[in-house]
Amino acid sequence: MVQPLNLAPDAPWRLRFYAPVLAWSAIASQNPERGIICSNKDGHYQLYAWDVPTGELRQLTHHKSDILQGVISANGRYIYYLKDEDGNGIGHYMRVPFEGGDERDITPAMSEYNSFYISETHSGNLIGFTIAYTGKFIMHIEDQEGRRRFSYENESLSAGPVMSHDGTIAVISTTEKTNTLAFSLEAYDIKTGRRLNELWDGAGTSINAIGFIPKAKDERFLATTNKSGVVRPFIWHPRTNERQDIPLPEIQGDVTAWDWTEDGRYLLLRGIAEAQYQLYLYDLENDALITLNHPSGTYSSGYFTKAGSIYACMQNSQHPAQMVELTVPSGELVKTVVETGNPATGAAWQNITFPSSDGMMVQAWLALPDTEPPYPVIVHAHGGPTSVMTDVYSAGSQAWVDHGFAFMSVNYRGSTTFGRDFQTAINGNVGELELQDIEAGVRYLFEQGIAHPDGLFMNGFSYGGYLALHAMGKLPDLWTGSMAVVAIADWAMMYEDVIDSLKGYQDNLFGGSPDEFPEAYKKASPSNYVDEVQAPILIIQGQNDQRTPERQMQRYAQALADAGKDVVLTWFDSQKHDLRRQVRNQETMLRFVYQVLQAKGFKG
Repeated sequence: MVQPLNLAPDAPWRLRFYAPVLAWSAIASQNPERGIICSNKDGHYQLYAWDVPTGELRQLTHHKSDILQGVISANGRYIYYLKDEDGNGIGHYMRVPFEGGDERDITPAMSEYNSFYISETHSGNLIGFTIAYTGKFIMHIEDQEGRRRFSYENESLSAGPVMSHDGTIAVISTTEKTNTLAFSLEAYDIKTGRRLNELWDGAGTSINAIGFIPKAKDERFLATTNKSGVVRPFIWHPRTNERQDIPLPEIQGDVTAWDWTEDGRYLLLRGIAEAQYQLYLYDLENDALITLNHPSGTYSSGYFTKAGSIYACMQNSQHPAQMVELTVPSGELVKTVVETGNPATGAAWQNITFPSSDGMMVQAWLALPDTEPPYPVIVHAHGGPTSVMTDVYSAGSQAWVDHGFAFMSVNYRGSTTFGRDFQTAINGNVGELELQDIEAGVRYLFEQGIAHPDGLFMNGFSYGGYLALHAMGKLPDLWTGSMAVVAIADWAMMYEDVIDSLKGYQDNLFGGSPDEFPEAYKKASPSNYVDEVQAPILIIQGQNDQRTPERQMQRYAQALADAGKDVVLTWFDSQKHDLRRQVRNQETMLRFVYQVLQAKGFKG
């Protein structure tokens, strides 16, 4: 039974949105009493100076746009971040003192750029960063006086540089060999600029860089590869090209590496199989795997502390992200290091699986209200697509459950953690298998007596928003309505307007540009299925957003309106992660769904 629409200021669903979230943390490698935390505790994501012994947080950045990326210097004196005044991901790297005060532009001579990576050596002698503009990915390594020590350019999607402890070697990830979303590695001598070695495991594989051992005069490098069909860690010696693979046959699913101890004995590993997490230690000295006895949930980051324990960021459907301390080597919970609040509890997510149309097993998360079925259903698609929905704290999902809706989030093909073949199945054929998997999830809900046929709504953000639109044209008879947030409606037009780093992403996803594969881009675009749309559509789109540019959505919404379709397009000019905006978006979606159900005379 649908519950009355509750828009009260103190509604539990509103309060959950305002529960502070810890996105990530880091500790200065040479000053363990100082750290950095990214959190939305004051409304939207900013960077906080973290006094590790006391747990005190002090806000360092104060910008209207979210600051989701940053790094603390090795000595703990400074924090670096990309300042983009317009919230469009384009700006300059700034350096701000840990104690607060005036910030300084570290690239004053450059025009504005897009960037997604900055790092400093463990010794603190060099800083490196990647910028993307004019169709190129450019990396610079500079000393603390701002003198250029190394540069690299590539027209293919590239990331890094990851530098050794003393700044002798830089490892760069690039897609130049693969022309897909798969990476190979190149290692360079920073002093001479000479390429030392390259590493690739062949067609269809990808190598992801993790980092050098945090030990002086030690140049061993930690990375992962999916050459076996699942992700596994290995250790590489860039100068000699020697390699030690760690196959871990006893573990199912992907295993990535997060960190290793200063003495190089233990690796901290995170396993994730079919959207569920498990942390491990790997003892390199004894070639032994140790399964940690930690609380269940989603673990987004973790690292060893100087004191010999583990700090990890974890959450689940019942509690927002927080940082916890785990013992070594057992992994048992010691305490919560940084608490993020205790909002109203909600429905626990259930792990379900079902066969898709071709027999492929698909996993999803399901949350149900405490009333009797059948329920109207919100079918959610995550963004990415190279991402995955895990057991996370989702205020949006609980808002629907509060109102009597079932909520299902589908890990469609293209999602990570289900193996390489599952993840890459959509490449070159965007939008087909994803919708088959989502349709199979709806069929499962009908078979289980969960879903009401007159109350099926699609919902998604970014790539999930794209699928929420695409489903309306490709599966028009199935849906009661759709809600798409910062979505993609026309892939070719988006390619013309998007930032350079995402052009490379589209090239890899489709196999090339719209000029090279016009039919694939056309087939994948909701804008080419306007006439087939039957259900009402709500679109919430950001202006001044170079990730999902506004022109393609304006055209799509106008085409729907011209064809007599029921479409509402609403714009916002703040960042996607702003809490007030998220609450307004949720309220807009709730109003929309209730209006659609009322117009249909829904009685469920």
